[in-house]
Amino acid sequence: MGDPAKRRATYDDLLAVPAGLIAELIHGVLVTQPRPGAPHARAATRLSTKLGSPFDLGDGGPGGWIILYEPELHLHGGHALVPDLAGWRREHMPQLPMTAAAFELAPDWVCEVLSPGTGATDRADKVPLYAAEGVRHVWLVDPLLRTLEVLRIDGPTYRVVGTWRDDAVVRAEPFDAIELDIASLWAS
Repeated sequence: MGDPAKRRATYDDLLAVPAGLIAELIHGVLVTQPRPGAPHARAATRLSTKLGSPFDLGDGGPGGWIILYEPELHLHGGHALVPDLAGWRREHMPQLPMTAAAFELAPDWVCEVLSPGTGATDRADKVPLYAAEGVRHVWLVDPLLRTLEVLRIDGPTYRVVGTWRDDAVVRAEPFDAIELDIASLWAS
């Protein structure tokens, strides 16, 4: 039997991770992290609320999206990623599959809320995998630096289309039909 440290992690390894940890498979490596801290959780929750009502529910906005908190994505190459938020345009996923534990259809948008323990992995490992899957937009939210960075797919990589901070009020694609006061993401 080979060295287990060099063995490629499998989905069974992911399933064996204790409850309370977030587990992902990235380039054959099992990556675990604890549940997010308060600033991270607050920013993700607030953003989900701000976008969910007008885009997922269609209340005061255009609708047309399914937005989920921490969905498990099964991507090509055996990657299993868990973005903080992900959204699918309804023309790509007309309704939520009720039997799916994970999604093989790549989303149209993902948001990663960065924290000191996850920021490097989110940027250097996960963002390129999202590009390879054709995810059109990635948002990187940093609640400690109080920034929102919006990326749009541009060929095989992403192009930064905007970076805002502190109390900016923005129209950030693909949700530019509404104004988003990003100060609400860091409010206590």
